[in-house]
Amino acid sequence: MNTEIHNRIAVFRAERGMTRKELAEAVEVNPQTIGYLERGDYKPSLELGMKIAAIFDVPVEMLFSFEPFESVAAALRRSGEN
Repeated sequence: MNTEIHNRIAVFRAERGMTRKELAEAVEVNPQTIGYLERGDYKPSLELGMKIAAIFDVPVEMLFSFEPFESVAAALRRSGEN
């Protein structure tokens, strides 16, 4: 089974003003690995996924999903309807 894994790593990095290099150093991988993850070209190991979630202090499910995440623009539109 070839399941795609979606992630919001770039969103969390941007929110915290963190570069790929800084995140890579924090989780002890090459900065290219972070780029591959963000583009969906690489699936993280459970260990790496948990390390990244710990850096951002969020549950793994907030960063990774089998289903595409709602876009920020769609979420803003939806929240404006309330």
